[in-house]
Amino acid sequence: MRRRWLLRGAVALVFVVAVGTVWVSNRFLTERFTESTRNRAEVRLALYSGNLMSALQRASVVPLLLSRDPALIGALNSSDFTQTTQRLISYLDEIGAASLMLLDESGRVVAATDRNLLGATRSSEAFFVDAQRSPDTVFSTTRAESGAFNFSYSRRVEVEGELIGVIVVGVALKQFEQSWAGFSDAVMVTDSEGQIILATESRWRGLTEEEALARRSATGAIQRAIRATADWSVVPVDAYLAGEAVMRQSTRIPFQGWRMTSFTTYSSVREKVNGVLALEIMGFALLLAGGSFLVSRKALSRVTFFQRESAELRRLNAALQRAVAERERAEKHLQVAEQTVAQTSKLAVLGEMSASVSHELNQPLAAMKTYLAGARLLVQRKRSEEALASFHRIDDLIERMGAITRQLKSYARKGGTAFEPVDLRDCLSGALALMEPQLKTRDIKIERTVPPEPVLVLADRIRIEQVIVNLMKNAVDATEGVEKPSIELLLSAGRNAYMTVRDNGHGITDLEQLFEPFYTTKAPGDGTGLGLAISSGIIADLGGRLTARNSPDGGAVFEIEMPLWQNAQAAE
Repeated sequence: MRRRWLLRGAVALVFVVAVGTVWVSNRFLTERFTESTRNRAEVRLALYSGNLMSALQRASVVPLLLSRDPALIGALNSSDFTQTTQRLISYLDEIGAASLMLLDESGRVVAATDRNLLGATRSSEAFFVDAQRSPDTVFSTTRAESGAFNFSYSRRVEVEGELIGVIVVGVALKQFEQSWAGFSDAVMVTDSEGQIILATESRWRGLTEEEALARRSATGAIQRAIRATADWSVVPVDAYLAGEAVMRQSTRIPFQGWRMTSFTTYSSVREKVNGVLALEIMGFALLLAGGSFLVSRKALSRVTFFQRESAELRRLNAALQRAVAERERAEKHLQVAEQTVAQTSKLAVLGEMSASVSHELNQPLAAMKTYLAGARLLVQRKRSEEALASFHRIDDLIERMGAITRQLKSYARKGGTAFEPVDLRDCLSGALALMEPQLKTRDIKIERTVPPEPVLVLADRIRIEQVIVNLMKNAVDATEGVEKPSIELLLSAGRNAYMTVRDNGHGITDLEQLFEPFYTTKAPGDGTGLGLAISSGIIADLGGRLTARNSPDGGAVFEIEMPLWQNAQAAE
């Protein structure tokens, strides 16, 4: 009898220990995994708010630039808006705005990227009234009939202090709602009055946070059960969303009193905790099973049999625990490796893009500086017509810089580019025009030999001109210190198109590493070593090749070989 009570007391003790262990483990692991989930939610919220501010700041400078556009000012003065709408449409992709709209002094829409708005009167809209009253760019928020909010920057267009119109730039913020919905359970943005203006739940727009959460309160039995399960997780619940406990994160957006709030469920926390608790419960269950074998009143043979079986189960349990531990370690190592690879890839792309932009925009910026200096002298001498021609060239260079930045995207990733037949003679002329300001600073003899008939290739003119400019820039640098510097440009056509750039400089010291990225013989700060690498990649993408060699007479020779457009058509 005494032995029986001892066994029952042992079983009760094991049961109490099991309950206490599960309770402590649940509390400790839940707090730990909840803190990890909360930290990830805070990082995502900071990223979301940063992207939102970046879009607002990027769009805030557009009205100032468009309000000074001579074409738009001329259209408002002459009331000739036949080409204005098409001009705004051409700006849309470059600016990245949601919409563009031009209003005259009475508030009538005279040009818009949405042609359905032409002729409509917007004199009572906030963006028009505020722009009339303020000399600066103003931000307005209006609500559409569908319930969504529209965001826009507006600025008055004036001549000699008199209002002649208003330019309105729509800000594309709705795209963030879809991206937020893919990574978070719920995200909302409220204005200074607490009204929801952006949200992953469309029914929340126009409400306060309390009203939005009240619309999705728990009403069903299943939802009440989910709420009870969330309460058992021993974590302070911030709010309930669709009857499920969620953690709430909020941050201030430094823009007109806006705030961003996100809600993240505890589902991932419960899954991790339940996995560990299941292992603990299984271990105590096996322990109790072993104890039950000891108190069994069966025959000695069956007791022995059950003891052997219990030992086997314990060995299997130990093997299972080791396997689980090894799997957890492997998953942690894999997660660290994936994060490291992702971060390395991001840094590589960022470095490549920033270095490429710095290098490729150097020549147009230098040319613009020269033209500005010349225009300043012409204005001082009251030669306004010639100064205006310099300003037109600066405008062309700005458009060329915009085209260069668009093309630089292809340096970091592969992308389809629309090609067309291009005359290499025109590309050579364009490159010489771009290099003209730098060539004038030095007495360099330029010899250009081109055939009388067109030399057509299937390519993109801007990228071809960039290659020629890079080669000419290298040739100009190579002839530094030469007594009589000269550069020879030869264009010919045979089975393929050939373009040769030859200089009488000091030649190439290392032909093997010439086209490697970041390889340069210039002093620090004079070059990035990306020009030839980028040029070689461009020609390769166009189906040709770029080669280099040293001339027997001294200097370097670069040759571009590309298939003629006629040969490409015949091959197709």
